Amino acid sequence: MAIIIRLDRVLADRKMQLGELADKVGISIVNLSNLKTGKVRAIRFSTLNEICKTLKCTPGDILEYEYVENESSVDDD
Repeated sequence: MAIIIRLDRVLADRKMQLGELADKVGISIVNLSNLKTGKVRAIRFSTLNEICKTLKCTPGDILEYEYVENESSVDDD
């Protein structure tokens, strides 16, 4: 995947545990853990907004794009 999730880094910088973020955002810890480990293919803008508000960060602090040559596009799925 060309999108890298850096949620663990932001959580460490804020000295916040995953469970605490899950409670504040209103998302299950399982779903948040799946996001953190890159096991999801999409995130709702509303969820991303709540995460960013809670962590006082921008989406660019959490999401990083890395170009991967010859990777299949979303339309190829």
